[in-house]
Amino acid sequence: DERSSAESAKAGVCYFHNDIDQRPDSPEEAQRCRDNGWAIDDEEQLAAWRAQEPINAHSHLLSMLLGSSESIPVVDGKMVIGQWQSVLLVDLDGPRERTVGIQLMGYQ
Repeated sequence: DERSSAESAKAGVCYFHNDIDQRPDSPEEAQRCRDNGWAIDDEEQLAAWRAQEPINAHSHLLSMLLGSSESIPVVDGKMVIGQWQSVLLVDLDGPRERTVGIQLMGYQ
């Protein structure tokens, strides 16, 4: 995460992901908000940004445990998985619209 190299990443400085009322908590995060079209210097826009920002630290932690990618062999156009295996997409902080990427690699 870019916060680890930010100026605000100093001893005694903490980042409280779920303390939405305290965010943006650094000049770097404030600039990211502005770069993404949020006029956070306006109190109404700041309230709107905070309202749409999910309290989702638990989702990030669960994602670390589950992983975010998988490699599955494909033979003759079919996934090679066990009889009781399946592929799941787990949404940990939705529902919301998602984009899923699939990359195929191989040779003939």
